[in-house]
Amino acid sequence: MFLGAHMSIAGGLHMAFEHIRKVNGTALQIFTRNQRQWKVPPLTDYDIELFTVAREQWGNYPIAAHDSYLINLASPKEEQAERSCLAFANEMRRIEALDVPYLVTHPGSHLGEGVEAGIERYVANLDRAIENAGTKKGMVLLETTAGQGTNLGSTFEELAAIIERSAHQDRLGVCYDTCHTFAAGYDIRTPEAYAETFESFDKHIGIDRLKFFHLNDTKNEFNSRKDRHEHIGQGEIGLEGFRNLMTDPRFAEIPKTLETPKDRDLKDDIRNLETLRELAGK
Repeated sequence: MFLGAHMSIAGGLHMAFEHIRKVNGTALQIFTRNQRQWKVPPLTDYDIELFTVAREQWGNYPIAAHDSYLINLASPKEEQAERSCLAFANEMRRIEALDVPYLVTHPGSHLGEGVEAGIERYVANLDRAIENAGTKKGMVLLETTAGQGTNLGSTFEELAAIIERSAHQDRLGVCYDTCHTFAAGYDIRTPEAYAETFESFDKHIGIDRLKFFHLNDTKNEFNSRKDRHEHIGQGEIGLEGFRNLMTDPRFAEIPKTLETPKDRDLKDDIRNLETLRELAGK
């Protein structure tokens, strides 16, 4: 079982490994740069060496990077779309340099142009960014979204359409966020609802494309379209929903990371991870 959390890179990329070791995590998600800025200093050989050594000391565990929230490959605004393409290509080069296998990304927002137009634009820009990156490794994981505003990717059908229309299907997978999917109308609270949700996922996308989980409870009710993360078992999904997921043998080896609220002492992460391990019977 690979279970961990998203960790800060304040003080250097290598610091994320110090944090994940404090919570006994065996899966990790990071940003590879300041995600609030367009301008990104290049990775140095020293950065990469520090990262590699710290990673080896942690162990051979799964890791993903999340791209910047500024990126919107579905934007109808020409300048924003162009900056997003350049930034996303750079994100892909960074994960290849760091030997990180996955880049998690939100499928963008159509900004009022409509879902169909948004998907067409997203796929065109995603393919262009992948090609411009010039990388041979690194899988892009489309993250399930909550359905807020004009965001794409809140339905399995939308994610499937993106994958089907891409020229780089072999480089695309899915990151399943429990808070987001619950907010978008996919229930996992009972065994019956859980089975129905993942039957739908398998029908439209294919279980084999599910490569990573974000484990977050939610502050808002089912089908709320609101993205508000909560501690495991303290939100509307509840303990039984996470028990259904943690005991599903299909996902036993799929990495799972928290994105729940926390302070610098990381005690919240420790408690949430302990809860998940108990639910898994570990």
